[in-house]
Amino acid sequence: MFVCTAGKNIKDSISRMNPNRSSRFVPLIIACSIVAGIAIGSFYANHFAGNRLSIINTSSNKLNDLLHIIDAQYVDKVNMSDLVEKSLPKILGELDPHSTYTGAKDVEASMQDLKGSFSGIGIQFTIIDDTIRIITAINGGPSKAAGVEAGDCIVAIDGKPFVGKKVTNDEAMKRLKGPKGSKVTISVVRPGASKPLDFTIRRDDIPIKSIETAYMLDDKTGYIKVDQFADATYPEFLVAMAKLGQEGATRLVVDLRNNHGGFIQPAIQMAYEFLPKNRLAFYMQGRHSPREDFVSDGRGSHQNTPLVVLVNEESASASEIFAGAMQDNDRATIVGRRTFGKGLVQESIEFRDGSMLRLTIARYYMPSGRCVQKPYVPGKQEEYDMDILNRINSGELESKDSIKESGKKYFTRLGRVVYGEGGITPDVFVPEKSENMTSYFKEAVMNGLIFKYAYIYTNANREKLSSFGSWQEAVAFLKKQKLVDKFATYADKNGLQRRNILIRKSQRLLEHYLMGYIIDDLMGRDALNRFLNADDPCVEQAIKIMNEGKAFPQAPEKDTKKGNADKKRTAQNHLRSKALVPRRNIA
Repeated sequence: MFVCTAGKNIKDSISRMNPNRSSRFVPLIIACSIVAGIAIGSFYANHFAGNRLSIINTSSNKLNDLLHIIDAQYVDKVNMSDLVEKSLPKILGELDPHSTYTGAKDVEASMQDLKGSFSGIGIQFTIIDDTIRIITAINGGPSKAAGVEAGDCIVAIDGKPFVGKKVTNDEAMKRLKGPKGSKVTISVVRPGASKPLDFTIRRDDIPIKSIETAYMLDDKTGYIKVDQFADATYPEFLVAMAKLGQEGATRLVVDLRNNHGGFIQPAIQMAYEFLPKNRLAFYMQGRHSPREDFVSDGRGSHQNTPLVVLVNEESASASEIFAGAMQDNDRATIVGRRTFGKGLVQESIEFRDGSMLRLTIARYYMPSGRCVQKPYVPGKQEEYDMDILNRINSGELESKDSIKESGKKYFTRLGRVVYGEGGITPDVFVPEKSENMTSYFKEAVMNGLIFKYAYIYTNANREKLSSFGSWQEAVAFLKKQKLVDKFATYADKNGLQRRNILIRKSQRLLEHYLMGYIIDDLMGRDALNRFLNADDPCVEQAIKIMNEGKAFPQAPEKDTKKGNADKKRTAQNHLRSKALVPRRNIA
């Protein structure tokens, strides 16, 4: 543009001086002007091509420019797609601990638990000694209908051997899952069978329950364990509540321990079941997200039901929303240990290739105005991940006095003090059971030896164990089987040296874990939860609170200044928890 304009101005000036004389020079002048323009253009083009950083430093799209430069000028050939895939998680890691990127191939797996179902063959399995071992064929699923049994070992899929080092969880899921209606053939080795058995299975929708356990703790107290907050959680919760109501429940324990969260909506819906009309459950707010209040509509069926909520250090996100709504509204007593501390809200954004970005768009706040998000330094994910271990090392899981409340004070509706910036501190603290925990026991758990031996024992004694009608009968039998001694012999042969003094010290703990895993393998998660609750101090404390009529928190005895707190407010890997209840693979 600059060149054309300059040429036109020179031509007009010469014409005005002498039309006849100038006509001879017009072609020469135009040619010179064009050459000069080309030279100037070439200078600037070469200058910026040789020094691309001068462009990048002033560009609002520096990352895109950088990728183009690498693609065009890098010394070696670069897989740009792979480079982008590897770069995105690192970029998001500089924001906060919960903004994440999931590649297209992993999106379905990451979402299947929350969707409430997936398409597969309907088995629960584990991998031991490089072999898929079926824990159970899910009732009503296609594998069960085809004749697959617990204890079967998959050795081939679609006619190709599938044993050895290539047998990983990811690869097993990839081969066993598939579109609804598609077929897969598995070959299994079954104890007592002379040769492998082949089963052709048509894949179907496999439900994933959020609530696997709902039963009566006593003649008045119902118990519901919510494992996650997924699409179907609220309907499952209503069904569980109706069932318990028919059985005589007039008070309720909701167990959110080890519940890592999920979708916010089911947690809100559950909270509304217990809150009177026009009570703030929580609110969200972010830089580009105006404050949004979530207020109860008063249609909940259990506004007057005595309620105790169980939490621990693995209770996070949506679990904390529910527990916080109950605590800040003085609607329930919270029992257990300090929660995880996740107060960030992520929005899922899909890319055209099927990959997904989960970007933090807001923080959520409890009715008191507090945010439970624990401190973090952008880009320091490892430090953030060390928080639970730091709690263990500090003794926080064993003593309430070890909890360091460093956040700002807030107040519930009744004026009780609560804190932000570090999870939800329970109203009633219950320490972790850690007596008789030795280095031998820890190594046995961390190496997976207890879990492996429990499966081996269950499989070898399945006929006998299957004859019991309840977990209580199974436990009575197992107590007579010298499980710990048999395990120690197995562990010694598999790399864990027998240490009799430590074994005797951890005798009860080892037996408890072994029986728990056996019951889980044999009867499922519902039976396991009932077994664990039989001597669980948090459950015992919940029943005690109910019996004493203290499920509804009372206003603290304090001075009148603190009594005005509500007006101020309205202006506003741990060993036991993870080891015994592993998330089994489902395909």
